[in-house]
Amino acid sequence: MQVIHKIEKMQRTSSEYFMNGKTIGFVPTMGYLHEGHLQLIKEARKQNDIVILSIFVNPLQFGAGEDLDTYPRDEERDMQLAEENGVDVVFLPSRDTMYPQPLSLSISVDKRADVLCGRSRPGHFEGVVTVLTKLFNICQPTKAYFGLKDAQQLAVVDALIQDFNFPIELVGVATIRENDGLAKSSRNVRLSQQERKEAPFIQKALKKGNGMVADGTKNPAQIVKETKKFLESQTHGRIDYVELLSYPELEPVKEIDRQVILAAAVNYQQARLIDNVIFDETGTISQG
Repeated sequence: MQVIHKIEKMQRTSSEYFMNGKTIGFVPTMGYLHEGHLQLIKEARKQNDIVILSIFVNPLQFGAGEDLDTYPRDEERDMQLAEENGVDVVFLPSRDTMYPQPLSLSISVDKRADVLCGRSRPGHFEGVVTVLTKLFNICQPTKAYFGLKDAQQLAVVDALIQDFNFPIELVGVATIRENDGLAKSSRNVRLSQQERKEAPFIQKALKKGNGMVADGTKNPAQIVKETKKFLESQTHGRIDYVELLSYPELEPVKEIDRQVILAAAVNYQQARLIDNVIFDETGTISQG
């Protein structure tokens, strides 16, 4: 496994792979790898000749009250996991390498960002698309892999690729879950015993809403109301939102006549959990 720190060397390496007819699967991360990241790597490994993993804690996507300095890091463990899971190249730039001076240009996200989690994180997705634009140009991937647990991020990345004509195939990878249905997350360890018992009801509530569509309900407001009501009855956490939107456009719908996402976020004492289910107008789940 090769570890590259400099942009120019990473670009040369990727160009050589391309010239030799190799496909490149790219997994962008901020490190502190967990099972979700490893699943992305495994999918990239199956589908490509070369797998590039980037590790960069991007300061541009941290907002007020989100402490960049305390973001968890474990470079040695990350390197070990990357090698064990078949990564060919780790791109590990420093902050000064990625942002040697203040940016002269900025990318604004006009759609898909001001709903769900983005509503409470202004500027977050601008930071995400800025660093991804740089990483896509540096690593030159054939396919890029993102988890469907953060379906809003996937939708924003889809818009970035489509609007700016990146020759990249976006691959959404299904959410990894515990046996009881709770989406796996490093935040789960922060749950109290009682909160951990309640947390799987987030997914159960979303599946209940999905089941209403399968049974013929087409009114989004009714589905959101019943989903939220069920969730409130099963958890003491504070519900941040329950929303039903078109997917990947993330726009309100008056009737369920296309692919949609039903998503929820719940705040517990020391953890904020998100989950979603994506399905079509018949209630057939398409991802996750």
